Amino acid sequence: MKRHDHNPQSSRPAEGVIVAHYGVAVDVRLDTGELRNARVKRNSGHVVGDRVRLKGEGLERLERRNALRRRSAGGNHHVIGVNLDVLGIVVACVPETPRGFIDRALVAARAAGIRPFLVVNKADLEGFESLRRQLADRYGSRFALFPVCAARQEGLAPLRRLFAQGMRGAFVGTSGVGKSRLLNTLMPDLSLRVGDIRESSGLGRHTTTVATLHRLPDGGELVDTPGFRDFGLVDVTPLELATHFPDFDQALAAGCRFRNCLHHTEPDCAVRRHLEEQRIAPDRYEAYLEMLRELRELEDRIRFR
Repeated sequence: MKRHDHNPQSSRPAEGVIVAHYGVAVDVRLDTGELRNARVKRNSGHVVGDRVRLKGEGLERLERRNALRRRSAGGNHHVIGVNLDVLGIVVACVPETPRGFIDRALVAARAAGIRPFLVVNKADLEGFESLRRQLADRYGSRFALFPVCAARQEGLAPLRRLFAQGMRGAFVGTSGVGKSRLLNTLMPDLSLRVGDIRESSGLGRHTTTVATLHRLPDGGELVDTPGFRDFGLVDVTPLELATHFPDFDQALAAGCRFRNCLHHTEPDCAVRRHLEEQRIAPDRYEAYLEMLRELRELEDRIRFR
């Protein structure tokens, strides 16, 4: 694909999608297939996946279908991807995924109208099968689960078929679970740097620093994003959490008495009825209450500010 630096004097307005962001410049793949480079302000708000119109010396961002964001442990908000169809949550037995990471990613995706699925990587390691069974028991009836070994290029055909349906997606996962190797395997020409695991901490090294959007050989697109170790909820209300927490689907189909039920102290709550009937595990309900407390505290802090 031929690249052109954006010349505001000679070019007419054109539309396309941002495929790489370098801080003060972006690459835009125009609808014609041409690749243009344009300068942006460092905190412009443009992100990979945004549809934009090149106008004069800048970019006009067009309306987004959705945006997936997360909150870091320090309270900062980060955009993971925009205009996504699917989100792959990548886990592995080493390094261990932090408690609550999967649930928060599932809720954030569902609240944004993005279809989530799980990728269990490193099938060549001893603890893989135990983790796969655990996740299949907990999530397998509601979300697609793909067992793979990116290092050996095994189990990837179902993932390719998913994206070949014209899906744009992203992978999220803590550093070291094999996101970069997975993308390298799905797109052999990509050559992302693959990190290792720090022996002292058991945590992965960050190997991706620039977000980029890539076309898959068989169809579909993937956003490559930096790895991270926490997934705090943002842009998710307590009611959205109550609606999208993964273990509540069956109970919600039966219906609570109140449409805005948060499944805590409200009367005639279908979720708590299922809990009493042992159709929802107590530890899963406690995980939900922990996330509910987190969102309420966040709302209180915002209100106080």
